[in-house]
Formats: sequence, C-alpha cells, structure tokens
Amino acid sequence: MKALLLWPIMPNSFWSYQETLDLAGLRSTNPPLGLITVAAMLPSNWEIRLVDRNIRLETDEDWDWCDLVIISAMIIQKKDLWELIQKGVALGKKVVVGGPFATSVPEFALEAGANYLILDEGECTIPLFLEALARGETKGIFRAIEKPDVTQTPIPRFDLLDLDAYLAITVQFSRGCPFQCEFCDIITLFGRKPRTKTPEQMLAEMEVLYQMGWRRLVFVVDDNFIGNKRNAKVFLRSLIPWMQERNYPFMLLTEASLNLAEDDELIDLMVQAGFRMVFMGIETPDIESLAVAHKEQNTRQSLLESCNKITRAGLQIMSGFIIGFDGEKPDAGQRIQTFVEETGIPQAHLGLLQALPNTAMWNRLKQEGRLQEGLMDFMGSQKALMNFVPTRPLEEIIKEYIDTFWNLYDPMLYLQRTFHHFNLMSGKRPKGKRPLTWHELRLFPVIVWRQGIVRSTRWRFWWQLIAIAFQKPDLLYDYLVALSFGEHFFSFRHEVKVQLEAQLETLKQQQQVQQTEKASYQLSSA
Repeated sequence: MKALLLWPIMPNSFWSYQETLDLAGLRSTNPPLGLITVAAMLPSNWEIRLVDRNIRLETDEDWDWCDLVIISAMIIQKKDLWELIQKGVALGKKVVVGGPFATSVPEFALEAGANYLILDEGECTIPLFLEALARGETKGIFRAIEKPDVTQTPIPRFDLLDLDAYLAITVQFSRGCPFQCEFCDIITLFGRKPRTKTPEQMLAEMEVLYQMGWRRLVFVVDDNFIGNKRNAKVFLRSLIPWMQERNYPFMLLTEASLNLAEDDELIDLMVQAGFRMVFMGIETPDIESLAVAHKEQNTRQSLLESCNKITRAGLQIMSGFIIGFDGEKPDAGQRIQTFVEETGIPQAHLGLLQALPNTAMWNRLKQEGRLQEGLMDFMGSQKALMNFVPTRPLEEIIKEYIDTFWNLYDPMLYLQRTFHHFNLMSGKRPKGKRPLTWHELRLFPVIVWRQGIVRSTRWRFWWQLIAIAFQKPDLLYDYLVALSFGEHFFSFRHEVKVQLEAQLETLKQQQQVQQTEKASYQLSSA
C-alpha cells in the first residue's frame, strides 16, 4: 500500500510567525506531530510519503503514486482540508481523514467526500481502520470509547520531516487536562484524566532528534504539561541528567496551567531541565469572567504575583487572553493590556471568544439559542468574529479587541515590556553549547537593522540590548528571539485590523438588510 500523508495549509495567524520565519529562512513553526505518529502506527510494509503543505505542495506525481491519502487537520485548516478531500475523490483515491477537527465535526469531512474517518485517538482507531481495509470495505467511520494507553505509543517518524524547515520540533508527553474550562475542547477530545508517556519513551524520542542533529527549540505540545504533576516531576528528574550529559542541546517550551506557580519544586525542575518558555492560559484579569469560564485554577492566587514568580525563576511566559465572556464589563481589553504591561509578557495571544464544537460552552449556548454556526469560516484565527450572540454589543467588543491587539503590538510598547519581562527573569539558568545556526545568523542582523536603525525604536533598542548583554548575558539569545517574534506581530496587527473591520462592516450591512426586509414585511402584512 502506498499512502500519501497530507498536512493542510495553515492560514496566517498569531501562531504562524510568518514574518519572522521569512526573515530566518524557515517555512513553518511546527511539524504535524499527529501525522508522523500515525505514520509510525501504519504497517511496516507500507510505502509512506509525508507532505506538509506549509513546506511544499505535493506534486501530480505524488497523487499518481499513492493508493490512498491520509489527511489530518485542525479547525483553522478547514478550507484546505475540504479542497484536498475533493481533489482526492476526483482523482479516484481512497481518502482517509482524522485529527481534532474531524473528530469534533465529522460531518464536514463526510460532506466533502471522505471515504474513511479515523476519529478520536489513533492508537485505538487505526487498527480498526486497517482491519476494515483488509476486509475490502470501501468506507467507514472508526471511533473509540476508551482512551488509549500512551505508554504504548510508538516513536513518531521524525525521519519523514525536513527538519531544517521548522522553527521548533514537537514531542508529546501527556494527553488530557484535569480542569474543566467551559470554552476548551481538550477535555472533550482527550478527557480529564491526564495520561503520560514514560520517561524512557520521552528520552528515546529526544535521542532520535539529537542523533538527527536537531539543536533548536523542542516544543512539548501537551495542552497541560503539569496536568499530572507527579509524573511530570518523574520525567523531569530523568530529563535533567540527559540534558546535562549533552550540554543542553535543546531549548524546551511547553504549555502549563497557572497553578504551576503553586509548586516551587516543579518550577525548579523545569528550569533545570532546560525549559525556557511556558505558554499559560491566563484568559483575563477579570475574576468574574474566570468564574463564568469555570477557570477556578486562575482565581486561587494573585494572577500578577503568580506570573512574576514564574518569570523570576527563569521561565519566559507566553500567554493567552480572551475578550467576550458572558457578563464581561466594558474596557476588558484595556484591563488585559494593563496586565500585560505589568507582567511584561512579550507574546500575549489575544483572541475573541469562540464556542468550539461539543464543548460545554457550545452545548450551553446552543440550548440558549445563541449559537451562530454560520460564522465558523475563520475560526481558530484572530480574524474570526464571535460565533455566538454575546451579552454586550458585538460592535463594542470588536472595536475594543482591534484597539487592544493594535496597541499590544505597537513596536515601542513591545520592546518596553519585553525588556521589563527579561529584567524580571533570573539569568542563572543551565548553560548549553549550542552553535548558532545560519537561521539565527540571517535573522538577528535584520532585527538590529529594523529595530535598531530604521524604526523610531532605535534608541530604546540599543540601550536595552546593551543592558541585557552586560547584566544578563545568558538571556541575550532568548531576548533577541523574543524581539524577532515581534516582527511577525508588528505586521500581523495590520491584517487583523483590516479583516475584522471588513467583517464587522459586512455584518452591519446584513443586519440593515434584514431590518429593512422585516419592516417591509410588517408594512405589507398591515
């Protein structure tokens, strides 16, 4: 069997870092970890080709070569997913679709014409698909009730990747999260009981990457790395000597809940293991909105003190913020901006609240008659209108969002808070001996040129850079990387502003037409 594995195009978004990637000579942020894990579960006698369409497009020869096409996708990739399914069907190929979007909204792939849906987690459903294929079945939907034991998950097929095309390579330690945030679909997809791999599994995966020559960012893509704190600590205690023996070849980053601040030992272990960044879903400084979202873990301690504690330990924080919660008071965006400035968090992911399919929020809003399911075309990006009726005027929320996103990524304000954040950070982190790659050698001079010479930020850029270089030289590389990411946001904020304003104007015109039609109908009825 010849299988062509396709990863659809990711539209430009907060996470695409497109401008920064272009400057560094890179093509994409992360590889499709799900697909290369699926590849490791397929029969050893199959021939496999992987095409990440963010790196290169598949050729006509690829389509001619394959017997079947396997596609995985997230909701933000839905447009390209639809087109790939239809192309595969038109060419007479067997089309197999899986991944989080198909699992949440299987009817989308079916309507596009997919032959097989491998839903839920592949460890359970890929064997069902292979059995059906062996029986000669030409279509099928394969689901699982149980969650798989991830200690049996094979090492992903990293060998299928063009490693040099990516900003970061991804690995996964755990699945699931113990919390129950109303808007999050992680517990729907992976459950509330975190399941973890063994330390031996994780070190085996990292050893493969090390032997392949990878020496940059490794993203541990767990939705909550500390969902099972005990197992996370066991892994970290094994990871520390592995990293020490190899002179810390990787810079690690992950996602974790804010209750990390409650565990000093865990913070210290993460720093000693070589973690440099952690993404945290802070969502909002408004305690009332956190309660509405069932995000109680963010209400137990001061948000500001928790963030500063984690930063002082040596971990750079990336964060997620949301506007549009039920009962939200005006100027939520301004309160978020103030909080970001106080913590100095450089990369503050700001999004409009979206109801994701099958979440507790989706089900509640559907019951209340507030869902607007037609507004899902841009879902997953910063260019998406809310897909439900909020409790305060939509136009007010959108304008507030646009202003906040615009201000957060003003170049001068970005430089100011990044310097503040790195000033808080401990410079006493494990030292590695990673050589600079040609990507950094290409990227950093451009940052110096743009921020230190061309823009009005030039004086601030130079004195901040000199201060970091002299006071915290161990953080200089990370500081330059943070400034590099800023280039994407400085550009992307224009795109967000234009697209949202256009969508808002279209929505207002549609509402005016509806009001006119309603008035005409009432007049004719009278």
